[in-house]
Amino acid sequence: MSAQPQLINKVDRSPSERLWEMAASDMASVDQIILERMQSPVGLIPDLAKHLISAGGKRLRPLLTVATSLMCGYKGDKHHKLAAAVEFIHSATLLHDDVVDDSTLRRGKKPANLVWGNSPSILVGDFLFARAFNLMVETNSLEALKILSNASSIIAEGEVRQLAALGNMQMDEDSYMQVISAKTAALFSASTEVSAVITAQSDEKRKALHDYGLKIGLAFQLVDDALDYSGFESKLGKSLGDDFREGKMTLPVIRAIEFSKHENDSFWHRVIVERNQNNEDFKKAMLLIKSSKSIESTIELARQYSLEAKELLNVFDASPWRTTLQELASYIVERAS
Repeated sequence: MSAQPQLINKVDRSPSERLWEMAASDMASVDQIILERMQSPVGLIPDLAKHLISAGGKRLRPLLTVATSLMCGYKGDKHHKLAAAVEFIHSATLLHDDVVDDSTLRRGKKPANLVWGNSPSILVGDFLFARAFNLMVETNSLEALKILSNASSIIAEGEVRQLAALGNMQMDEDSYMQVISAKTAALFSASTEVSAVITAQSDEKRKALHDYGLKIGLAFQLVDDALDYSGFESKLGKSLGDDFREGKMTLPVIRAIEFSKHENDSFWHRVIVERNQNNEDFKKAMLLIKSSKSIESTIELARQYSLEAKELLNVFDASPWRTTLQELASYIVERAS
């Protein structure tokens, strides 16, 4: 039986922390499934999976599955398996991403590929994907399986699209938005849409949940991309300037180039296209981005998506779940301040 939500009055609690407290018993069930399903007689698999999954991530995506299901009045336990599947998909993509991006920090720790190597990380990522599909099938919901499997393929396409765009100064805002819609927002939208499926919501409410997830996913990635040039590693969970060093054309860079009317193209070509960077280049990039105010405009776009996400939930009855999910949409942007 799902725990009844309790209003948390502590002003120092973030919306995600309040959702965790409201859904404590459900999230404990999700964590138990995650712990059980990452086990294997092949010792390297649980060791490597535990390194990532227990590294302090906020479990935001599975929390969204649980919270939106409970907002819709769900009484069964399918949302636990779907939430665990969502976390396995996310964890698998992180393992693969760290290999592709040659990351040096993940959630404040060494990424798994720097501890065990690239090949084990890729293969354990594949194992987690397989576990996710096992869980989806066990819910006996063909529609939920369709949503999450489709999201998995879209995420892969987004990552390939981003890889192909590395070092491409011709990348425009539309192309950038297509990349983050696929590689980040697709799993957010799937994690909330499956709640509408298992609770048999109307088409209107199902679309509202899909779009809510999509928009907070876009806001989440926009803020991350802004923080890469202006934030602190404690907020990012990765090293500052990773996007810069990898030659990624994120929105702050795209807008900084446009703002300067291409006066600094030779600099950007050297550091982004040629990847010929010295120790002072990241500082210069931050100064150019700061002068263009592209951090502020990126955050403002994230705020716009956040506001739209909040509005979408008004089709649901007022409840502590709806209120806190709406507050979460705002908090995703506020963490940049």
